[in-house]
Amino acid sequence: MKEENNNRNKWLHVRLTDKEYEQIQEQFRQTTDLKLSDFVRKKLLGKLIIGSYRDASMDAFMEELIGLKNGLSAIGNNFNQAVKRLHTLSRIKEFEHWLVSYELDRRKLFKQVGQAQDFIKKMADKWLQ
Repeated sequence: MKEENNNRNKWLHVRLTDKEYEQIQEQFRQTTDLKLSDFVRKKLLGKLIIGSYRDASMDAFMEELIGLKNGLSAIGNNFNQAVKRLHTLSRIKEFEHWLVSYELDRRKLFKQVGQAQDFIKKMADKWLQ
């Protein structure tokens, strides 16, 4: 039995005005489709298009959380680099005590950053469902 070829090898060129293109983009943004070509193909062939609804307040919340996560990661990286640099100075007796206390602080910081990142990931996964 011969298998059906599902490769899309035909092009359809359509010219649109700026307004028409923006209308299609707006409709596309309100769906779950990830590619504009998939959305337009469904629209042209009269197939079911699944719309999506996003809570604007949740969008703003997620943007804020993502910003916080990135900020915490940057702080953690900077702190880690500073501690690594200070470890090179461990030959000086005065720094040994300071290094030990800051190593404990570093571990606490990274634990909290990890907890924040886990929470943000959990919220993002829930939001994307």
